[in-house]
Amino acid sequence: QVQLVESGGGLVQTGGSLRLSCAASGRTVSDYAVGWFRQAPGKERAFVGSLIQTGGKTAYADSVKGRFTISRDSAKNTVYLQMNSPKPIDTATYYCAASEYYTTSPNTSDYAVWGQGTQVTVSS
Repeated sequence: QVQLVESGGGLVQTGGSLRLSCAASGRTVSDYAVGWFRQAPGKERAFVGSLIQTGGKTAYADSVKGRFTISRDSAKNTVYLQMNSPKPIDTATYYCAASEYYTTSPNTSDYAVWGQGTQVTVSS
């Protein structure tokens, strides 16, 4: 079973940039589809984007398309979420999750393993 640990969260200004990391251990991260989700206070966990195991196929929520990018460094066994031009509405706890399905699914139920989350706050 893979374990996931997120890092890189913090305070960022509107229009800046931030890169979140999702470090995997126990298994090779490229054996899994990896999704990024976020949850703001009082709201349900929402899909941000995902990366399939092979071929580089990604999917993004409309709200982040063109601003956020997911990538993988197999040598470091880590998946990244690059956040460019963040907005205050992007403020949330960000989670990465792993799925054994060959998928870019936006559904939380398709991901069996979750990290503990990292807080991102975007100031205006």
